[in-house]
Amino acid sequence: MKRTFIIRNIIIAIIVVALIAGIVFYFFNKTDNDYEIAKIENYNYFVLKQDEKSGVIDRSGNIVINPEYDDIKIPNPEKAIFACYSNSDVKMLDANKQELYTQYEKVEPIRLKNIASDLMYEKTVLKYQENGKYGLINLEGKKIENANYDEIEGLPYKEGELLVKQNDKYGVININGKVVVDAEYDNVAVDAYHTNGVGYKFAGYIVSNKTEEGHRYGYIDYKGKKLLPTEYNEISRITDIEDKDNAYLIVAKNGQYGVIHNGVELIKNEYQSISYNKTNKLLTIEKSKKYGIATLEGKKVLPEEYDQIDINGIYVYARKADNVTVYDKNGTKAEIDKNTAIIDTENENYKIKLNTSAGTKYGVIGKDGEQIIEEKYSYIEYLYGDYFRASNEKSKLGVLNNKGEEKIAIENDSLQKIEESTVLQATIASTDTTILYDSNMTKICEMKKAKVEVEDNYIKIYNNEEMKYFNKEGKELKVSEIYPQNTIFAKRENGKWGFADQNDKMIVEAQYDEVTEVNEFGYAAVKKEGKWGVINSKGEKILEPTYKFQEGIEPSFISTYYQVEYGFGEVYYTNIK
Repeated sequence: MKRTFIIRNIIIAIIVVALIAGIVFYFFNKTDNDYEIAKIENYNYFVLKQDEKSGVIDRSGNIVINPEYDDIKIPNPEKAIFACYSNSDVKMLDANKQELYTQYEKVEPIRLKNIASDLMYEKTVLKYQENGKYGLINLEGKKIENANYDEIEGLPYKEGELLVKQNDKYGVININGKVVVDAEYDNVAVDAYHTNGVGYKFAGYIVSNKTEEGHRYGYIDYKGKKLLPTEYNEISRITDIEDKDNAYLIVAKNGQYGVIHNGVELIKNEYQSISYNKTNKLLTIEKSKKYGIATLEGKKVLPEEYDQIDINGIYVYARKADNVTVYDKNGTKAEIDKNTAIIDTENENYKIKLNTSAGTKYGVIGKDGEQIIEEKYSYIEYLYGDYFRASNEKSKLGVLNNKGEEKIAIENDSLQKIEESTVLQATIASTDTTILYDSNMTKICEMKKAKVEVEDNYIKIYNNEEMKYFNKEGKELKVSEIYPQNTIFAKRENGKWGFADQNDKMIVEAQYDEVTEVNEFGYAAVKKEGKWGVINSKGEKILEPTYKFQEGIEPSFISTYYQVEYGFGEVYYTNIK
């Protein structure tokens, strides 16, 4: 019995220790800069503009707020919260035109800075005023931050973070009200580190204060940790190094440059310039107009004794007087002609080879140096798989395989991979033809006078005669797969456009010169005799063709209102002819 009691106590003690360790780990690894950006699933409200006045409509085109205000801002289009401006006054109204947040002196949305989007404001917080100071509330009216600041604005490039001013100094807080950068600087700027998917969220902060000798700069990482004091003449981050937790900074003091990694000096401030080469992860250093090479770790590979250094592909070309010596990234002399350059590709089996002895010519070699494609092309770059985009002396483009065979004839005026897909888009200017190829270089579509639009999950190619859809791998899709919520679909018949149901039965007579598919709000645009009108998702006519737009524009409607895009992607709707 006693033994059982002891064992039980030991087990309980182990569990308690584990829980404590877990809690400690959580708090030590959680940063004050944790925040979530709201994702907008449905657009429910839109700004309406008529006769230089602003109102609000919903997704069915019903007027929610009459167009009687000088301006209206909608911070979150999912929610019925509208900032309605008359001169310098602002009221926050809901869908019933009831005033919100009346317990606060003045409430306004916070504009995002340097972000191109139709979502131009912080989506979950608003700023309020009290006794000449500003604080934060959420959209439910709950206070997040007391009115402690002289100013609150969006921090350029960083949604979810706010530039605040206090006692004539600037700092940064996030939308949870957590202080990221103390308000003790004359300026705070984002260091330009950017990654796909999250944008500038993991960028750090270059801060500065003005002194009698000019501005002095320091650095704070994205977690809010101060890495460098404000004592440098200049700071820039090497943004080509894609690692959010490792900030490599080129810093200057008294005109002399060095390199610092996460606050630790790697290269002393004793150079006139330092530049970074992404391919080889090398630094070119300059001292007294002589050049050398160093690694990111600060190890000197080549001393500063060369008149010129060029890094071309995987080799370093160092010139001293009229002599050029070629080195590898470790500083070892390379047995390669000085007129030859080798460039790594994403595929370890292939390297691009350049010969510059008689005009630059491109070819391809294997990883062991065997010749795969002869150096006879004006340009070659790796695409994917075993394929390469190539250009000839006439600047025509095509695709070669790893045997040098033309899988797409070198006759196109443009040829590029469509973003986030394996589909290639080629054009031939003389015939105004657009051609799409799949990842096997098989032609999947050819269309004249075509437009190509790329959406999240599909590619659309169309002209006045036809519309086709493909997934990002090049498989053709039915229009019903693209718009599963729709019950009618655009169909061309006898040279005109109408709409048919899923069984191909005509619902709307083919009488239009152009049409769009029914959009997410249940409306399609139809064009006849140069003017656009609207039908709904049942095929019922909402508006006779009335509006005339610039040639090539496909309007998007909500009821009888068409969309206008302006500024950095901000939109409104109107029915002004």
